[in-house]
Amino acid sequence: MKITLKSRHALIGGSSKGLGYAVAKQLAYSGAKVTIVARSEDLLIKSIEELNKNTDCKHEYIVCDYNDHGKYSKIIGDYLNKNRIDILVNNTQGPKAGDVTSLSINDYQKAFDLLFKNTVYTTMLALEKMKKNKWGRVINMTSVSIKEPLSYLALSNSIRSSVISWAKTLSNDIGNNNITVNNILTGFFDTERLKELNSEKAKKLNVEISQLYDAMKQEVPLGRIGSPEEFGFLVTFLASENASYINGANIPIDGGLLKST
Repeated sequence: MKITLKSRHALIGGSSKGLGYAVAKQLAYSGAKVTIVARSEDLLIKSIEELNKNTDCKHEYIVCDYNDHGKYSKIIGDYLNKNRIDILVNNTQGPKAGDVTSLSINDYQKAFDLLFKNTVYTTMLALEKMKKNKWGRVINMTSVSIKEPLSYLALSNSIRSSVISWAKTLSNDIGNNNITVNNILTGFFDTERLKELNSEKAKKLNVEISQLYDAMKQEVPLGRIGSPEEFGFLVTFLASENASYINGANIPIDGGLLKST
């Protein structure tokens, strides 16, 4: 099976590094023109230079901070009003870590704006041109925690579940426009985000960070942590014509971590 995304335009959130950048690379290598979004312009420039060097397309970037919805909505709104997007990958940095008893109501509001409000706002704007073109892909990068809550991630567990329910509703409402909406339930991947979470948790538990990584690997039936490239392959398939009958799905990519069916 050969995947080609030539003539498709993709917007990928949180994509200067980690899983977001892995997605951007695979989409670009499959022929799509990509626009990557993040808050660090230095990282964005470095990533764009690599993509432009290794593909036949001139890609773009947007400097945005998902933590400031007011500024984010203005910047991303201006971009989407002027540009067509065929493939939207909703992804942001994760919210503040912590258990339920350590978080304030303000923490929940910030997490809601970060994970839910930004996703809904971006998607609704992108859908306007997708509906006119009778083609589109909306892919939400979420977490296995929507099925089995992860310890010390109360905000992520709570708000990402809302994104899943909203996306399922959207998939029912928008499917007759040849637009699919799917969610990826992310397991353990070798990223800076995972390193940050494990580092913070190691300090709290007074253990070596290597112990946490070893414990994670033992939880996964495949016995390892995933590579970002593997994640990029799944998103690229869902963005392609080959996945045209997959809609409203929650697809785990976790090496078998989830115990539930």
